[in-house]
Amino acid sequence: MTQMTTQTRQQRRYAVIGTGAIGGFYGAKLQQAGFDVHFLLNRDYQWVRDRGLVVESVNGDFTLPEVNAYQQPQKMPKCDVVIVALKTTANYLLPQLLPPVVKDNGVVVLLQNGLGAEEEVAQIVGSNRVMGGLCFICSNKIGPGHIRHSDYGAIELGDYGEGYRPRGITDRMQAIARDFNQAGITILDSEDLLASRWKKLVWNIPFNGLSVILDAKTDALIADRATRCLAEDLMQEVVNGAAAYDRAIAPEFVQEMLDKTVKMKPYLTSMKLDYDRRQPLEVEAIFGNPLKKAAQAGVRLPKIETLYQQLVFLDRRNRR
Repeated sequence: MTQMTTQTRQQRRYAVIGTGAIGGFYGAKLQQAGFDVHFLLNRDYQWVRDRGLVVESVNGDFTLPEVNAYQQPQKMPKCDVVIVALKTTANYLLPQLLPPVVKDNGVVVLLQNGLGAEEEVAQIVGSNRVMGGLCFICSNKIGPGHIRHSDYGAIELGDYGEGYRPRGITDRMQAIARDFNQAGITILDSEDLLASRWKKLVWNIPFNGLSVILDAKTDALIADRATRCLAEDLMQEVVNGAAAYDRAIAPEFVQEMLDKTVKMKPYLTSMKLDYDRRQPLEVEAIFGNPLKKAAQAGVRLPKIETLYQQLVFLDRRNRR
């Protein structure tokens, strides 16, 4: 931990596993700011190796003609910070992807949706080497190595403690936050990662789920009285789930999420985009795991459970 806090920008090395809408954007911003960044890719590997990354952003477009691109983790250098921006549906690959890339004293930062991924990764690298990041961003990959960032961009960063015990603001959080801030990425500190995960679900559960089931963008869902009421009911159930773990979510926060959705540009959620592309949906991470957590605490979330059951059906049928 001490080494991480004293390293300079030139010394600290970053890896990005999952160079899509999220990993590609944040990794590109870090490289643009002068950091040593290494990207693991799959289908886009050859394209990005030959042509680099293109970012269209509301904050200014830029191109990285050359990036450190890899198709196999064994060929990557060991890195101080490994950013995981894969969809959670691909987390079964992490036992093979992480060990070759993360340094012995390095840390894994999960920029993923849902709940429970930190617990899984802790079994691979150890619970003292995991952090979680919640991305508040509208970003899509629109082509090989081509990312379009349309709104927001902050990350809420929290350190993981075994069993999601609160860690407070740690030195390594502050070190990574300084790097991201230098790259023009706003970092919000989370003293309690579990509380932050539940708060992120306040928006993700209703709008990701309803966008798929009702085939609608966020503006249509928030503008219609019936679906807005349903979204509010789902948000309240998330609040109830968090309360079962003694994490209080204030009514003002729920209202803030509703107000932001009203002001948001018409947006296809990540889950709707995955559904339209016939890709696996993050149903377990965003819906199944919170339901299990709530059930373990003796709390039922019936409307979320209904949404979950519908999404499981649609996901299976969509990928036949």
